[in-house]
Amino acid sequence: MSATGLSVGFMPLVDAAPLIVAREMGFAREESIELELKRAPSWSGIRDMLAFGRVDAAHMLSPVPIALALGLGGGGAPLSAVSVLSVNGDAIGVSQAVANRLRDAGFAFDFADATAAGKALIAAAQGRLRIGVPFPFSMHAELLYYWLNALGLPAPQSVEIHTVPPPLMSDAIAAGEIDAFCVGEPWGSMAVENGLGELLLPGNAIWAFAPEKVLAVRTDWAETEPQLLGRLMRAVWRAGRWLAQPDSHTAASELMSRPEYLDVPPEIIDRALVGHLTIAANGEQRRVERFLEFHHGAATYPWRSQAAWIGRQLAARTGLDRAEAIRTARDVFRTDIYRRMLRDVGAELPGASDKIEGSVLHEAPVASESGRLTLLRDSFFDRRIFDPKRPD
Repeated sequence: MSATGLSVGFMPLVDAAPLIVAREMGFAREESIELELKRAPSWSGIRDMLAFGRVDAAHMLSPVPIALALGLGGGGAPLSAVSVLSVNGDAIGVSQAVANRLRDAGFAFDFADATAAGKALIAAAQGRLRIGVPFPFSMHAELLYYWLNALGLPAPQSVEIHTVPPPLMSDAIAAGEIDAFCVGEPWGSMAVENGLGELLLPGNAIWAFAPEKVLAVRTDWAETEPQLLGRLMRAVWRAGRWLAQPDSHTAASELMSRPEYLDVPPEIIDRALVGHLTIAANGEQRRVERFLEFHHGAATYPWRSQAAWIGRQLAARTGLDRAEAIRTARDVFRTDIYRRMLRDVGAELPGASDKIEGSVLHEAPVASESGRLTLLRDSFFDRRIFDPKRPD
């Protein structure tokens, strides 16, 4: 079978690894695909490249296809999230000035306690907090809003949210435009490397199993090119499985460090892959269990309950009907396509399309087609749960 060319948009982030690995390690070629990876300058660029047909698929923020389905932020063809590319992987950081105030107040930067970190940040603010996020409709934004609202700071109403492309987050700090940020790696670590800020908290301290990026395609393309879509999904799934092996990290970091991909030193990329982050310019380090996950615990499964949570969050802050938003959002995460395309490669297929989000406090076996699936901890920092059947 001759290789079929397939174009995929991506942003320069560590969580684009499954696409980069699928191309560079031969998983795409094994499926007779020639991947053309197109690096984009911004998330709005990625969205428009896909929605208007300039690429076939994309590395995409998990809320973006849902936002489009809800009529928020852009137009173009409807999009489907056919698998999750990555779980977690974000870091919340602060400018050096804010970090100094936090340390002067006795905050220990334990990089684990979301309640303590949030209260300390709110107390250290001088006026309205100015926070950088990569895109208005992103897991970064949703984690921040959930976190700050739970701690008594109405968000986004009482904070200033600035949209900053991930590679420019350090520049925004240096220019004094933001006090804090939530961004995917390696760009939080680069702010530390440049002496501009410190890392305050990993995203998984707020939600332990947040779907960060998805593999998105146009819904009509999924219907007209099912065989090609299946080949792409299998290649990317195998790449994620390879990335989950500890002995893959060095090679993956070297691949992603190339100029056409992330163009940063491999040792900085490696921090995210192993979950061993340097949080301050003085070399302080913190170990984070499952900082970034590509495979284990059915990480790539597009749970409709995760989509429902995102839909409810978007509706709550934009004034949409929450019940309708949840119904619309559920249809965007395509568990049906995932099951059909990945059943024969050994992917773990849960026995349901929904779960109660936030209810898994410890690793737990659940019903699945193989009978071997163990879900990983997915709790929210405030121990709330989200039941898609009783969303309120």
